[in-house]
Amino acid sequence: MKIYPGNEIRNVAVVGHSHCGKTSLIAALLHASKMTPTLGHIEDGSAVTAYDEEEVARRTTMSNAVAFAEWNGVKVNLLDTPGFHMFAHDSRAAMLPVESALVVVNARSGVETVTDRVWKYAAEVNLPRVVVVNQVDHPKADSRIGRHEMIETMQTKWGRQVIPVQLPIVDQDGFHGVVDLVTMNAFLYKPDGDGRGEVGKIPEAVAGDAKAAHEVLVELVAEGKDELMEEFFAQGTIPEQHLIAALHEAIREDRIFPVLYASGLRNVGTDHLLDFLKVYAPAPTEREPMAARAMRRPTSANGHADNMEPMEETVMRHVADKEPLALYVYKTMCDPFAGRISFFKVISGVLRNDSTVQNFTRQESERFAHLSIMEGRKPVEVPELHAGDLGAIPKLRTTLTGDTLGDKAHEIFIEPVPVPEPAMTYAIEPKSRADEDKLAPALHRIMEEDLMVRFFRDPQTNEFLVAGAGQQHIEVVVSRLKRRYHTEVTLKAPKVPYRETIRGRAEAQGRHKKQTGGHGQFGDCKLRMEPLPRGSGVVFENDIFGGAIPRQFVPAVEKGIQESAARGFLAGYPVVDIKVTVFDGSYHDVDSSEMSFKLAAHLAFRKCMEQAKPALLEPVMRVEIEVPDEFAGALMADLNGRRGRVQGMESAGAGTIVRAEVPMAEMLNYGTTLTSITQGRGSFRMEMDHYDVVPQLLSEKILATAKRPVNVDAED
Repeated sequence: MKIYPGNEIRNVAVVGHSHCGKTSLIAALLHASKMTPTLGHIEDGSAVTAYDEEEVARRTTMSNAVAFAEWNGVKVNLLDTPGFHMFAHDSRAAMLPVESALVVVNARSGVETVTDRVWKYAAEVNLPRVVVVNQVDHPKADSRIGRHEMIETMQTKWGRQVIPVQLPIVDQDGFHGVVDLVTMNAFLYKPDGDGRGEVGKIPEAVAGDAKAAHEVLVELVAEGKDELMEEFFAQGTIPEQHLIAALHEAIREDRIFPVLYASGLRNVGTDHLLDFLKVYAPAPTEREPMAARAMRRPTSANGHADNMEPMEETVMRHVADKEPLALYVYKTMCDPFAGRISFFKVISGVLRNDSTVQNFTRQESERFAHLSIMEGRKPVEVPELHAGDLGAIPKLRTTLTGDTLGDKAHEIFIEPVPVPEPAMTYAIEPKSRADEDKLAPALHRIMEEDLMVRFFRDPQTNEFLVAGAGQQHIEVVVSRLKRRYHTEVTLKAPKVPYRETIRGRAEAQGRHKKQTGGHGQFGDCKLRMEPLPRGSGVVFENDIFGGAIPRQFVPAVEKGIQESAARGFLAGYPVVDIKVTVFDGSYHDVDSSEMSFKLAAHLAFRKCMEQAKPALLEPVMRVEIEVPDEFAGALMADLNGRRGRVQGMESAGAGTIVRAEVPMAEMLNYGTTLTSITQGRGSFRMEMDHYDVVPQLLSEKILATAKRPVNVDAED
């Protein structure tokens, strides 16, 4: 296996909407480059980058996977990414270790919602983009869509910089070639699927379109470049080598987003795509230096040095072998047998096998044995990796996704890609005692490789909860628990964490007296209760003057109030957003005690709650829903039925984004409903926003279910 320097490497994230053919396209690229003897397919598990049992079963990519192709002197590292909206974070995370994105667009469907989303992700980090229209061979793909409607749609969404550098050759026999608009050559393919095109004459049917498209391309490449413009006006064209160099520069600088055509299933256009990536995609050494933060060792108050921590000072680390070693871990995979495998990019320096590397994030040293590059799940051991390359290492002790490692003498910190909050939560229950013992360790292994998964206990309901990007995501987690870790669980909707509050003011006295001879019990306090703004919690104030309650008993009064608030009044839900003031009371020199005053405070608290117009509060979620335009009306109708309040709408690609506030109780099984409304093409994210008063009729139903007396004042 050849070891490649940074200038001979191309790191490419393959991104796009679900079922646009990303995995099949990568399989075709690997077959065209002779990395695989046959053309892989996700359906039978033979695709190199779709090896997870869940991916094969569901026929879709669910996490990033890497493979490499050796092609005409360069190594092309290909990161396959999920296209399903729930796993879009992986597409975003894949953009940190690469220098360009290959945006795959389905020839039948055009630009879809996730396509537009990942395009925006790439734009946020100024990542060069190459568009490939895939599945051009499909019977439902319009033979003219590549030259007109689809290009116009992409230009409308992404700008006039989206420009064809190829035209597809499609006739009654199907898609069997492309026209290179730079060299003005045709590449024709045989139906045997070997992926090797032969240079031929441009068919007359596309010759006119090709000439016009070539002129548009040349003009756009020359735009803003005086020397090229002079050549263009003097000669009517630009010499081929000058055009190639200028196009490479324009792609690297995000001034042009080229469009190519291919069929992953028939392996048409893939060799030319590899050629294009070699010539035009930027190498790691051509990109701007990576911004990192310097590390320093602070000194604690006692004079001892603590662990290193990031500073505000920015350090620019060039992708070069001569720079100090730095690595960034972009993915973790946990195998029940092989253990943890860490996937990383060599940001700078040279990493050699059997070397000791410092984890700057966790301040631990790690031994790098069995240094490898990955072809899907298959490791290929190498003696060293140069700056810009992607690698993997098994069984690191503490390293996790997002960590920075490198030379201990030159510590830096690379900001990891932020992980969005989960959109959906379920209560999770083990089916047996044996499953209960295995559940937490198994879920923590899953959480190491999937940062969107959360596992925790709700302190209010005492339920164990698992949270993820959506219903299908959590179902995948449950399936992995069973397949990998032999742990079976049951999912159910979580209990809604209602709370209680008041809408009025009240004063009450609590008097606890038990004097039957000997040492008795006596505590007496008067409380004033009033509402506070949402999010205030429980505020206690001592307004005792003149020693009506001795100072040493005031904390007992506060404790009685806090315990009573935690137990609730209406239905056992915590009472919040209240201010309770103790303003008077009395005591007995012998019989008063902390317990007596705590019980007195409890009695006064309940009396105040009875008089202060108690109300039930429910959590309200901030929801962002993305659906194709044709389902927007049905979505709005459904939200209205869920007591949703629409906050805004905007266009996104071929879809609509709706932002709304919806009570949590109405969203417990929303994933299933949204799938039904949109035929599986919608996505949503939600997070807790605030608490609000439950309407009167619903309050009565909730309290009746809780089997507590209805004593509530609420909004109609």
